Amino acid sequence: MTQREHADHAGPDAGRGARTAFASALRAAIGASGLSLDRIQARLRARGATVSVTALSYWQSGKRQPERAGSLSAVRVLEEILDVPDGALLGLLPPPRPRGASKRDRAGEEPVTFTREILQPLLDRVGAPDALDQQHQLRLVGLHDRCDIAADGGQLAVTSRAVFQSGADGQDRWLLVYAQGDATAVPDLHPVRNCRVGRAEVDDDHGILVAELLFDRALERGETHLIEYTLRNAGPPYPHCRSTHYREFRRPVREYLLEVRFDPTAVPARCWQYANATDEAPSRRRLRLDSGNGVHAIALDFGPGIFGIGWGP
Repeated sequence: MTQREHADHAGPDAGRGARTAFASALRAAIGASGLSLDRIQARLRARGATVSVTALSYWQSGKRQPERAGSLSAVRVLEEILDVPDGALLGLLPPPRPRGASKRDRAGEEPVTFTREILQPLLDRVGAPDALDQQHQLRLVGLHDRCDIAADGGQLAVTSRAVFQSGADGQDRWLLVYAQGDATAVPDLHPVRNCRVGRAEVDDDHGILVAELLFDRALERGETHLIEYTLRNAGPPYPHCRSTHYREFRRPVREYLLEVRFDPTAVPARCWQYANATDEAPSRRRLRLDSGNGVHAIALDFGPGIFGIGWGP
């Protein structure tokens, strides 16, 4: 779980100046080290900090700056790898921007999701600029997620099976939007059945993946189609997931089955399901572990809203 800090922060001009100062210092330190971004990424990973080459490139160019707890921890490791004094890079960053009420940081309670401001540029780059507003012709009939938790408590992988029904002829793709949460790199997307990956864009600094999942063929009106895909994280160490896994549904779904499976060495003391639908009061119910070190929860005729499983000591 990431502790979100609340502090007064500088105005836009000061923030831009701090970002430029950080990028310039990082670029100079990388140049002086003689290390490529690939080698730096490998050394970060060896020390438990997962940062993509894309994120490193954005940081040194000034396009983005590290803000989340995982990214800031990676900067501390970067200072060691690049052999610069403690705080030489971290001290150039402005205070973290406030990101919402503190109650949202409790594991499994009202998870913080991405904003339109963050998501829209990714949608533009995959050729779906109107995806958040247009009337969709693919109806999600059923969805099954299985989230596997590794021995270190991080998220190993999520495997999903989705069934759609087409509302018009010619539907041949589905747009996947996945938020990794507090991790500094998104997982690798692997198509398993009846689909392949088309255009894809990532925002490593916010842990968001947007990708087209292309069907084997175009559907006719009323026809159903099943796809399966896996999102697998690099590790160990595996990225923390705030002790929760959830889906946010923008439209109703007939059936959603969520499983969370724990490594035998990482079984939590408590698990619970939670739901926050737009037309209902938030709910929470205790779940009991099964013989396979897992729990499951089912939502029927649910949405719009958030449905998930949380766990803890």
